[in-house]
Amino acid sequence: VQLQAFGGGLVQAGGSLRLSCAASGRTFSSYHMGWFRQAPGKEREFVAQISRSGGSTYYADSVKDRFTISRDHAKNTVYLQMNSLKPEDTAVYYCAAGLGWPSTVYDFWGQGTLVTVSS
Repeated sequence: VQLQAFGGGLVQAGGSLRLSCAASGRTFSSYHMGWFRQAPGKEREFVAQISRSGGSTYYADSVKDRFTISRDHAKNTVYLQMNSLKPEDTAVYYCAAGLGWPSTVYDFWGQGTLVTVSS
């Protein structure tokens, strides 16, 4: 499956952004989907994931109650709605597809989209 993430940009602290990740190739609905991020000088970290059916989600503590992951099977797209953004959310955000739940092994990755949150 091929993944392309987009929707990043510059936003002020407290603002919102919605990231999208479009999937093509193999059946989108076969995969659990996740979002990860990598801040400058830091390792990539998990942000959120959603099960194949969309019925289960899981979030990192740092984004819980601020970010929402969802998926649209008709559009082969997974979303990350980010609200109440903080400067520490600044990072390149990556979407990924994988198998296994909840310990998903992500085999396919998108190219990343940059989110910059100004204070």
